[in-house]
Amino acid sequence: MEGNIKVSYKMLCDSDVYKEVNLVDILQNEKVSKAIKSEFAKGLRNIVLSACGDAKVELITDKEIFEFEADKKDFADLIELAEEDARRYKRVKKGCSGVEVVDFATL
Repeated sequence: MEGNIKVSYKMLCDSDVYKEVNLVDILQNEKVSKAIKSEFAKGLRNIVLSACGDAKVELITDKEIFEFEADKKDFADLIELAEEDARRYKRVKKGCSGVEVVDFATL
């Protein structure tokens, strides 16, 4: 198994946000419905907002993706190698200690 793997990872922090909100709940919020109506239905009366299906909106923290290359033989140690890469480039900060491997591809 000769060759390399390109690994993409992101830092995990304590302040990261991940929340799923149902679209129906969003449209039932009075402030949101007023904003949508004033933007897209100006001057119209008796407008009702509705959602089809079970659509969800994800609220997630936008994270920077970092990359490094590793030998294919080191596949089993990718998380450990990503943590070493983060420490090497001083990406480990207060409240941000873990890594999440996002993707890897053989080169």
